[in-house]
Amino acid sequence: MPNNEILICGAGIAGPALAYWLRARGFRVTIVERAPQPRPGGQTVDLRGAGRTVIERMGLMDRARAESVVQSGLAFVDASGRITARMPADSFGGEGMVSEIEILRGDLARLLYESTLPDTEYLFDDTVTGIDQDADAVTVTFEKSASRRFGLIVGADGPHSVVRALAFGPEEQFVRPLGLYTSWFTATGDLELDGWYLMHNAPGGLVASARPGRLPGEIKAGFSFRSAPLAHDRRDVAAQRELVARRFEHVGWEVPRLLRAMRTAPDFFFDSMGQVRLDHWSRGRVVLLGDAGYCATPLTGLGTSLALVGAYVLAGEIGAAAGDHRTALRRYDEVMRPYVSQAQQLPPGGASGYAPSGRLGIRLRDLSMRQMSRWPMRNLLAAQFAKAGDIALPEYPDTR
Repeated sequence: MPNNEILICGAGIAGPALAYWLRARGFRVTIVERAPQPRPGGQTVDLRGAGRTVIERMGLMDRARAESVVQSGLAFVDASGRITARMPADSFGGEGMVSEIEILRGDLARLLYESTLPDTEYLFDDTVTGIDQDADAVTVTFEKSASRRFGLIVGADGPHSVVRALAFGPEEQFVRPLGLYTSWFTATGDLELDGWYLMHNAPGGLVASARPGRLPGEIKAGFSFRSAPLAHDRRDVAAQRELVARRFEHVGWEVPRLLRAMRTAPDFFFDSMGQVRLDHWSRGRVVLLGDAGYCATPLTGLGTSLALVGAYVLAGEIGAAAGDHRTALRRYDEVMRPYVSQAQQLPPGGASGYAPSGRLGIRLRDLSMRQMSRWPMRNLLAAQFAKAGDIALPEYPDTR
């Protein structure tokens, strides 16, 4: 590309990972991020399959392991706290529902951010407001910074991508709702987890969960529920808290305690679950990466792998195309499409398996989990977990 500068929108997982590999191939990279600084905390994410391989090729695996969260596995509990089914972390070779390496999203994002310094320019507390393409480059306008021209712009800004909306069209054209809403937050206290990620289901498609954080006494909690589409303001956090509280006000287990913590949690997050699907991930000099282009939802456990692998492949193809962005973006789609298609296939039961509506459904789900080490459940689950590594990662030359 005559213009060797690339703009990435989003400083989460995919954006800094892409910046790392682009810098290795001689490109000048700028990342714009709406948040005022790298986002800390968050829930745990998995390093599994090909995503783990990418982290190893970046030389970050030792640091990722050092900051990983020790977890015993996933366990389902009833209203009294009795365990009804469990899957240890070493199940399926450490690639089960809770993988061998689990790291807080904020910790992984920080490792990736630090790996891009000092060669990457960051524009925090800003966002893209306009994209104007011509034959030679893209003119980008920002909310606060002066407009600039780039050879490419990459939307790595999540399922509600601003870049996708500007270049491809309205969100409703590409996001397929699953009929699920979820909230995450950090709590503190003496809830006895013993290293387990505990999950409680209640009738009505309600799911409450608590898992260990990295720090002593830290609990990563969540509430999810099935629902028809809700009209809610994504900026009104107080209304979101009330919405969740009303849904769970009569649920047992540790829910009352977690609800109290939710009301004051500084990192409270609420959103709908939906998959992002597009026939093409690029339009001219604009390309989508990670959740912006192919969000698989947390139900698959493969979002982090898709982000890391997508960043590795996109940078590799840009570098290999010798300046021909059309070839690079076509090859990116060809290499990633089969992997994404597999990853977006939901686990057995889908939303109803994660959040059964009635007591019978909950009992049947628990029964199936207790049978996980036996046929046919073992084969079904093994096939789901194997998707994380279902890609032959190309070897791209490192030009540093």
